[in-house]
Amino acid sequence: MQSRLDKSPVATWWWTIDRWFLAAFLSLMGLGIVLSFAASPAVAQRIGLDSFHFATRQIIFTIPALGVMLAVSFLESRQIRRMALAMLCIMLVLMVAVLYIGVEVKGARRWVSLAGVSIQPSEFLKPAFVVICAWLFAEHKRQPDIPGNLFAMLLLALVISLLVAQPDFGQTMLVLGTWGVMFFMAGLPWLWIIALGAAGIGGVFAAYTVFPHVAGRIDRFLTGEGDTFQVDMGRDALINGGWFGVGPGEGTVKRVIPDSHADFVFSVAGEEFGLIMCFFIMTIFAFIVLRGLSTALKEQDDFSRYAVGGLVTVFGLQSVINMAVNLQLMPAKGMTLPFISYGGSSQIAIAISMGMVLALTRKRPEKRKQLGFAPSPRAMPAE
Repeated sequence: MQSRLDKSPVATWWWTIDRWFLAAFLSLMGLGIVLSFAASPAVAQRIGLDSFHFATRQIIFTIPALGVMLAVSFLESRQIRRMALAMLCIMLVLMVAVLYIGVEVKGARRWVSLAGVSIQPSEFLKPAFVVICAWLFAEHKRQPDIPGNLFAMLLLALVISLLVAQPDFGQTMLVLGTWGVMFFMAGLPWLWIIALGAAGIGGVFAAYTVFPHVAGRIDRFLTGEGDTFQVDMGRDALINGGWFGVGPGEGTVKRVIPDSHADFVFSVAGEEFGLIMCFFIMTIFAFIVLRGLSTALKEQDDFSRYAVGGLVTVFGLQSVINMAVNLQLMPAKGMTLPFISYGGSSQIAIAISMGMVLALTRKRPEKRKQLGFAPSPRAMPAE
């Protein structure tokens, strides 16, 4: 345990970090490892790999993800902005590159291989996009003559265009929804918010008309016809588990779910550990989002308020989408459950995002000054 008299960087970090956030993130990482041992063996055996291939890789991904999250949490606000700008530029270049040299999977190009490592640029683009838009909104509010809002809209249009070109409709809606929340937090007119909502609804109809795979997923969700095997099995796994589950390693439905270790790990948790575990997982996600929004509303610095609000929003929306698909409340979409689903790019990108949240919510002396706290008379030097 660090002493409050210790002024080293680590001690300062420990006494200023939001330890509730840190505990919640570590809990999700731990659950991700535990559930990978429950969900992945059947998948690995099905494709001829060692039983614990994916579980081992989940641990391998989690270790650097934890290191990255803690490292980012040490940064100052200005360093977060610089880091986000560099990430945004690099990922925009990779988003263009993936359209030409990316690996095609199920008709979509979302992955690019660099030095033998597969990267999904859109995952890393999200936190960078949120932070830069937060900075643009804050700069416009600080100096109205700076066209920050216009630049944020242009950046949104660019990012959405690249996502649609892949195509990745789910990430497009996620980015658009998060940007809309930040737009609302920035105090912009209701007319603009209504226009954004109308544009989003129009985009859904356009996607249904233009992209056959989007129309197919929506039709299967509404009619129940066609290939709904994986979604049906995810629902059956939850039903089979009941309130308390069938026990660790005893699940049977999970063995036939193709993506049980990734998009449908929530269903595996329900089958083996019961709905009680599902509620526990949902509670952790809800806690992170509500605490993040509450903290953001208390922030005096506009940039920190918008950035924290945006980062926890994208985190929360992604988790809601994943769980809703598992519960058959939404059409199927390849969206991971943050920190829990298998995936290297997703783990590292989410760790960067939450590292930014930890950094921006630290209790710093300058924040006390902004809130108007004056030093105690006892702390004043004697004359």
